[in-house]
Amino acid sequence: MSTYFPSGKDLAGKRKWYVVDATGQTVGHLASEIASILTGKRSPQWTPFLDTGDHVVVINARKAVLKGNKVEQKVYRHHTRYPGGLRETTARDMIAKKPERVIELAIKGMLPKNKLGKTMAKKLKVYADAEHPHSAQRPEAYNLTQKAS
Repeated sequence: MSTYFPSGKDLAGKRKWYVVDATGQTVGHLASEIASILTGKRSPQWTPFLDTGDHVVVINARKAVLKGNKVEQKVYRHHTRYPGGLRETTARDMIAKKPERVIELAIKGMLPKNKLGKTMAKKLKVYADAEHPHSAQRPEAYNLTQKAS
């Protein structure tokens, strides 16, 4: 008997493409579900040190929901690498200007912080509206289960 072990050659050809509609979805729940698809934890050949995940296209990022007071209280920070260069943006401003960045940052925060996580993040495509240029890959619709609350 032999044990199946996924190799890097096999993985690229077997990757699927999924489309996730973010309309009415909570950003945190959406991000955790998509992060598990990108890491490959939903596939039977998952291996901790290999990128076994699939590609994900998120549409309608503008219509995702932040629960509670996060719209007013959540702050995104980055540094320009110049003295005194710490810049802050509230979630309300980020959703108005770059709604896809809110979802990207939430998902990337749930991926591994190493080279493997960076390659997983490259398989994520987020769009503010319903149009996307990935129809040639024939992505499947992925329905998220919304928790009853």
